Parts: sequence; structure tokens; C-alpha cells
Amino acid sequence: MFTGIIEGMGKIESVNDRGDSKKFSVNVEENFLIDVRIGDSVSVNGACMTVEEYGKTNFSFTAIKESLSKTNLGSLSAGSYINLEKSMRMNAKIDGHIVSGHVDAVGLVDKIIENEDSWEFFIKFSNRFSDNIIYKGSIAINGVSLTIAEIVKEGNKNTTIRISIIPHTFNHTNFKFLREGDIINIEFDLLGKYVKRILRK
Repeated sequence: MFTGIIEGMGKIESVNDRGDSKKFSVNVEENFLIDVRIGDSVSVNGACMTVEEYGKTNFSFTAIKESLSKTNLGSLSAGSYINLEKSMRMNAKIDGHIVSGHVDAVGLVDKIIENEDSWEFFIKFSNRFSDNIIYKGSIAINGVSLTIAEIVKEGNKNTTIRISIIPHTFNHTNFKFLREGDIINIEFDLLGKYVKRILRK
């Protein structure tokens, strides 16, 4: 489990194809790996991955076919920046919201508006997930815990939401590298998904 509070960014050093999976090597700041061990879970752009090897400033993980088909990990290449978060401790405070690291959908950065001291990102995704969102509800985008500022449009095919990004989030996550047309990972609020399933039954 994670909280959606990003602890650092990594830079993809290499991507090696292994049949229908890919092995990624990631460079990180030295402090990020102080308490990391082989087998630990790390959120990579919001997708839970397992640490296979690590050194002082790098670690590696493998994304299998299932993960590559349902996240934006398959589009990463050497030089790409990723958001990273280590799994939460049960005695730690939750500053964001409960995030499982299981990506529900990929979305598209439809539009970016730069304000004087904030940024607005318009995110578009399949309309079949529209009942997973509420105004002012929580959502994880590329692993970042965020609040839905506005449900802009619910069309026949796609839903568009607006999220507002403060300077700290912009400067400490890969939001500063996102451009219109980029693919992002989305995880909808876990509690909301349970309520949705119960009501359907």
C-alpha cells in the first residue's frame, strides 16, 4: 500500500526487452534506497513493482505483460523520469490517501494551463470509469495523490477532469515533464470502488 506522496523521482537508465516483459534499470538519489531491500514494493508512476536488484543509486524491476498492457510503463525509455514511492508503514501518517499501486486505467493529458503560481491539467480517460470519480474526490495520477478540482465533461466515450497542481508537487514529481498528449496512469479511490461494487450487487 502507498499514500500517493511521492518520495523522489527516478530516471530510467536502461530498458531491456525480455520476451513479453521488460526489465528497467533506474537511477535515483542515494537517500531513496537507504532502507530498501530486494523484494520490496515500490510505486513506479503509481504501479506497484518489486525491487529485484539495487545499489547505492540505482535499482531494477521487471514489468510483465499484464503491467505493460495496463499502464504507461511500456512507453518508458532511457531518459524518462518516473515518480517513486516506497510502501507505507502501518505506523506512519497518511498525508495523501490510500493507494494500492494497482493502476485502473491510462489517461491522456488533454490540456495544460500554466497560471501565475499553479498549473491546471485536464485529464481525459474512458467514460466507463466515470462513476469512479466525484467532485473534490481523491485520485492518483502517475502515483501522485490529487484532488479532482472539476469534472469538466462526461461524454459518450470519454470523461475529462481538471486537477490543480501546486508548485511543490510540480517541482518534485514528473508533472513538470508532462506535455499535452502524454499518457498517464490513473488509480481511482479505493474506498469508492468498494462502495461501487457493493451498490451494484
